[in-house]
Amino acid sequence: MTTKIGIGQDSHRFLPSGSSKQCIIGGILFDSVPGFNANSDGDVVFHAICNAITSLTTIPILGGIADELCLKEGIVDSEIYLKEALKTLGSLQINHLAITLEAKRPKLLEQIPMMRENIARILDITPSQVGITATTGEGLTDFGCGDGVQCFVILTAVDEEP
Repeated sequence: MTTKIGIGQDSHRFLPSGSSKQCIIGGILFDSVPGFNANSDGDVVFHAICNAITSLTTIPILGGIADELCLKEGIVDSEIYLKEALKTLGSLQINHLAITLEAKRPKLLEQIPMMRENIARILDITPSQVGITATTGEGLTDFGCGDGVQCFVILTAVDEEP
């Protein structure tokens, strides 16, 4: 059995207040802040997971498959991009995700259990295999000052094929 580790990151700034675009993080709606300045819904968690999968498979999801779906077909739901990324794993099985979010807003703590369940459902793993932490970063970055959200993901996957 082989274990592989993928690392992914994504970040987006918020649109100006009053924007009609909704803020989606980890597939969960946060109505206390405007949506993200992004071609898609800008779900930083799903995008960071896609980037972690790309680091395992070397197949570009964001900037490749997702851009084609978004720009050519008008699909903006990042869950669809994540499901496309999962198809590239082949015999790799996701074992665990460690997710860290940096944001002053929205308040994330109460929604973390729902995010874990949602991510686990999509990845076909258990919520106990999805760890999520959140920090404000003490205001040291634009994200900690409330201008957007940044996400880092470490993904472990196992390959039971020789």
